Amino acid sequence: MATTTRRVATEEDLLAMPQDGHKYELVDGEIRMSPTGNRHGVVIAQLAALLVQFVKPRRLGYVIAGDAGFRLPSKNVRCPDVSFVATGRFPDEKVPDDFGDLAPDLAVEVLSPHDRPRHVLDKVGEYLEAGVRLIWVIDPRAARAVVYRSLSDVRELAADGEFDGGDVVPGFRCALRDIL
Repeated sequence: MATTTRRVATEEDLLAMPQDGHKYELVDGEIRMSPTGNRHGVVIAQLAALLVQFVKPRRLGYVIAGDAGFRLPSKNVRCPDVSFVATGRFPDEKVPDDFGDLAPDLAVEVLSPHDRPRHVLDKVGEYLEAGVRLIWVIDPRAARAVVYRSLSDVRELAADGEFDGGDVVPGFRCALRDIL
């Protein structure tokens, strides 16, 4: 009986992926690609802009774009579409040039038409396990979002609902319809 071996992908492989409009992550030793589209990009840009406008003058921390990755305890490198890391979490307040060795305080995932629900739920679970304090999963096509603080503290938002930064991004509020 013949056996085949699959090469385990590394962070170097992830860094070598093309800048082709797709989102890449290192998950369980393989590179996963998620095709994105214009609507996906618009939602991300709208939310990131609102977060930066709120966070920067208050010096609350760092809003990070989706092409940046975080090394999680699972050894996976996850790249939320938008993330926030509070002031004081990066050593010496220096944002690393490569992947961060910490989990963000806020992770935002914007669903694209090709996202597999199981992969998204796996990612949410992994974020929570790694210590992410707040997760927003936004579904632009359904005009809804799901807010996770834990596996038991889950709240759905309809299009007229509002994101609340709570104790993670204190004072930040944003209507879902404003980013869709």
